[in-house]
Amino acid sequence: MLTRAEHRTARTGGWSALLCVGLGLAAPVAVLISQGIEAAPSTEQGTYLFRITRFTLLQAGLSTFLSLLLAVPLARSLARRPVFPGRRWLISLFAVPLGLPPLVAALGLIEIWGRNGIANKGLSVLGFETPFSIYGLSGILIAHVFFNLPLAVRLILPALERLPAEYWKTAANLGMNGFSLFRLVEWPAIRRSAAGAVGLVFMLCATSFTLVLVLGGGPAATTLEVAIYQALRFDFNPGRAVLLSFIQVGLTLIVMLFLRLFSVPTEEGQTSGGRTSRPDVRGGLHMLPDAVLIGLGLVFVAAPMLAVLVSGLSANLPRLLGDTLFWRAAVTSLSIGIAAATLSVLIASLLVRGRYSAGNRPGSPILAVLAGLSGAAGSLTLLVPPVVLGAGWFLMFGGTTGQLLAPLAVIVLVNALMALPFVMRVIEPAHRNTMERNGRLAVSLGLVGLNRLRQIDIPAMMPALATGFVFAVALSLGDLGAIALFGSDRIITLPWLLYQKLGSYRTADAAGLALLLGGITMGLMVLADRLGNRQRSEER
Repeated sequence: MLTRAEHRTARTGGWSALLCVGLGLAAPVAVLISQGIEAAPSTEQGTYLFRITRFTLLQAGLSTFLSLLLAVPLARSLARRPVFPGRRWLISLFAVPLGLPPLVAALGLIEIWGRNGIANKGLSVLGFETPFSIYGLSGILIAHVFFNLPLAVRLILPALERLPAEYWKTAANLGMNGFSLFRLVEWPAIRRSAAGAVGLVFMLCATSFTLVLVLGGGPAATTLEVAIYQALRFDFNPGRAVLLSFIQVGLTLIVMLFLRLFSVPTEEGQTSGGRTSRPDVRGGLHMLPDAVLIGLGLVFVAAPMLAVLVSGLSANLPRLLGDTLFWRAAVTSLSIGIAAATLSVLIASLLVRGRYSAGNRPGSPILAVLAGLSGAAGSLTLLVPPVVLGAGWFLMFGGTTGQLLAPLAVIVLVNALMALPFVMRVIEPAHRNTMERNGRLAVSLGLVGLNRLRQIDIPAMMPALATGFVFAVALSLGDLGAIALFGSDRIITLPWLLYQKLGSYRTADAAGLALLLGGITMGLMVLADRLGNRQRSEER
């Protein structure tokens, strides 16, 4: 409950936040459109655009297919075995890739699947002479499955665990087993979660940048976002970059419309399982297929992370920590992360409060627009990927040669906008609960305006605000997309420094940096998760 003055302030803040988001998205897009008017594709360029778009769709489609093909049986195995030692830790482990910087994961995958990696050494022992190549389409697929298999499992598993015990009793009475049990009981529960997961995984793979940049291996394995980066960073061909950006935005829009039709299921986090009498669950040797499948899933996800740990500890960490370039990159990364997180939390808070205020006057068309746009602001930021946003700002500043403050401001803004949907998702439920619990009490006590914010609203929402802030910092620290076009000798972040080490084949230094960067971001993710758990327990 808000007073009239607080409603006016909330709505003004909401419109201001929408203006900030709108300018952050519209300004670079307007530059792309103005440049695109003069960028009609030639026949040769049209062939190039078609090839890049085809490969983007191909790798995204194959990555999605493989991720879901493996996720469904793995989720079924976990659902069939709700109690075994380490199950809770295994589900938690499947959340780690979601917060792992893509560059760190790429280094771990190279350690496992590279020419001198563990997988190729094992194949050579078995008599296979031709080594498996981590570069090209095969490497991109492995990397995408590494990230998206755990995500898909965590989306599908809760749907299976929520099936009522009566379903299993009825299935046992009817003598169902094997495929009939999957078709008639499990698949209806899996179907909607799987449909949403397909759209989400496809969009993540279609807009993947860092993994394709590192593991693509050449022009034959280039996606739209990497092609945009190459067109501006190496060729400085604005016309080609604009056309590629239009295709990327159109592709993202189509996928988002699909996600609106098949709403993405809520990622339930940890699942503790539950003992249910299922007709397809038996002990003894019948446990072996599930044990093998769960074990293979564990090895596939854990091995690259363990490889990063081992190779990182083998590096000369004292020398890296004594390098002034490392500390310069670390300070820059933290400064950008803190600034981006602060801006993202501020914008999200204004949008959430403005939407809440506008929702109290459903009959007003203007307020209905405010409520609708505030709710859609997060989705709009997902529509334009970071590389496309960066391309627009890059062209606006004429390449940013010799500039410092303008590129830094753009990197902060892009990172803040990319974190906005996740921050809003954390803050909005906390704000709604705070209004329901404390709104009338605050008004009755005469606490309004800044006094109310300082004494009631902000303290009540502090766990959610801290969770969103820490999560935004972690996302910014591990991001390469925003810095890719603007990185230089004057602007160096930890991901950019790690990418330079990989590019110059200084793998030992890269391993040490990957361990440090991964440790920092994962520590922040664990902190955000604990703050989120604290918030949820307080809401109960």
